[in-house]
Amino acid sequence: MAVPPEAAGQAAESHGSAGSAPAPKPHLKRDQVVIRFAGDSGDGMQLTGMQFTAESALAGNDIATLPDFPAEIRAPAGTLAGVSGFQLNFSSSEIFTAGDEPNVLVAMNPAALQANLEDVPPNAVIIVDREAFNDANLKKVGYKANPLNDHSLDKFQVIQVDVTKLTALALHGLGLNNRAVFRCRNMFVLGMLSWLYQRPIESTLKYLESRFKKTPDILEANIRVLKAGFNYGETTEMFASSYEVAAARIAPGLYRNITGNTATALGFVAAAVKSGRPLFLGSYPITPASDVLHELAGFKNFPVYTFQAEDEIAGVCSAIGAAFGGAIGITTTSGPGMNLKAEAVGLAVKVELPLVITDIQRAGPSTGMPTKPEQADLLQSMYGRHGESPIPIIAASTPADCFDCAYEAVRIAIKYMTPVILLTDGQLANGSEPWLLPDTDKLPPIPVEFRTDPEGFMPYLREEETLARPWAIPGTKGLEHRVGGIAGEHLTGNISYSPANNELMVRMRARKIAGIAREIPPTEVFGDTEGGDLVVLGWGSTYGPIREAVKQIRAKGKKVSHVQIRYLNPMPRDLGETLKRFKQVMIAEMNMGQLLKMIRAEYLIDAFGFNKIQGRPFKVSELVTRINRALEG
Repeated sequence: MAVPPEAAGQAAESHGSAGSAPAPKPHLKRDQVVIRFAGDSGDGMQLTGMQFTAESALAGNDIATLPDFPAEIRAPAGTLAGVSGFQLNFSSSEIFTAGDEPNVLVAMNPAALQANLEDVPPNAVIIVDREAFNDANLKKVGYKANPLNDHSLDKFQVIQVDVTKLTALALHGLGLNNRAVFRCRNMFVLGMLSWLYQRPIESTLKYLESRFKKTPDILEANIRVLKAGFNYGETTEMFASSYEVAAARIAPGLYRNITGNTATALGFVAAAVKSGRPLFLGSYPITPASDVLHELAGFKNFPVYTFQAEDEIAGVCSAIGAAFGGAIGITTTSGPGMNLKAEAVGLAVKVELPLVITDIQRAGPSTGMPTKPEQADLLQSMYGRHGESPIPIIAASTPADCFDCAYEAVRIAIKYMTPVILLTDGQLANGSEPWLLPDTDKLPPIPVEFRTDPEGFMPYLREEETLARPWAIPGTKGLEHRVGGIAGEHLTGNISYSPANNELMVRMRARKIAGIAREIPPTEVFGDTEGGDLVVLGWGSTYGPIREAVKQIRAKGKKVSHVQIRYLNPMPRDLGETLKRFKQVMIAEMNMGQLLKMIRAEYLIDAFGFNKIQGRPFKVSELVTRINRALEG
């Protein structure tokens, strides 16, 4: 575990011999570091974290991030409800999570300290803005004494920096008001930490120049403070050394740092280009899905059209209309929006149109914790519509995997003429990792064949292998046909109340979805492919902590394996057989056991669950403890 330097004192000013430059400080090697930035939502902690992440990516490290947004839109400054955090794990080797606990906590005020202290291990470094620990701020979070002075933090390495004062000094004479000066504090912290871990700040300078090019005074202020923080690290006696985390050994190629929401948007754009069809997104803003709408709105140089609807129902209905007209119909939402879209999704099932419903899950029920991740929409995705209305379901496992899953969802929707549900969650949506840019020529083809020949045309005349009905563009001569929510007759689609016909159509649609299993790849097992003492089964964002936990336990010689499934409906054809090769099956998920119910019902396997519903991802240590308990009986 990486531990930054001992505090060499609490002086804010540097000391050295008159007329001589201080001696260069040594660079110490570290394999891995976890840093958490925390402060008020207006303190710029998300920006600080993202820029430090970008610097680490350019330094060649493997990275994983976990932003933590407050649920309150405008929580009172200095309160626990308004604390915003950003955790980054950067390493010289392959990593799978943003880390269980921070080696370094940057706390910009008492609220940030109190909200995060329980996650900080003994001997970790806590860097605070000393001036923020005043009586007013301490009172807001219930501190009866200043924790910087009452020895309650003695088990940590506490480094007190006059961030506010030093920021003001760096901007002296620039003519900015106090609020503008205060908002630059995050750049001082970023500069200081960039020096401490030998991060290149050139990318941040370019970012600032791009963001503030229309406000030169704010640009100058941020650059000054960033450099002041960087120089402070070099000159202050508080840091005896800096630290270096070497570049990771990764596959060669062109990489970029990407969040799950950005990857999802790019996956949809790639699918549109590959299929040669325009992409239409009908959506209503909702946390944490809104960024997909924002991202796609910027792709006006592609055949991408975005529509911010007045509500969730209008969003999905507009996407259904676009699919009826021959476009790739997309709608994005979170759990509450899935509730509202259910009836319209049922219409898309019945008329059999290609539509992708992207559910970026969050903690519920109701409004719940809208900025926190959960995996509790699986059963809703499976069964949350009236009538028998099966839909393919795909779940992404990492931020970069969101690209592949979005692309795959479009491919399946078009090939089988069906709605598809794509599941991600807030952890994937806002988290980031390095993404190897794919060779677009090697992406699976997405052929689109519209029916144009009126000879023998019937709207529900199905393709023999896939059972997909023809996609006929409205207005094509001779291809007039009726679609709607009322039960339709086999082949013709005409309104029919025949009991036998209704059962035929219901079973036909179910067979079509079940048939997708033919092209699902064989189940991949990390570990003992022929069986062993225990296998951990996961889906979605649990991938990272499960993989790391299993790696740690296998390193001790125990026969533990990991299976992560992407296709939740239908499931891989060999999944049941694979799981039955293991003595125990543990299913870890951030809900009360939804996949567990499905696995037990489908395969009659006596699996057991490990569940967490805290709006926080699993810690590797939690999984390690639970797996070891299971192995010990």
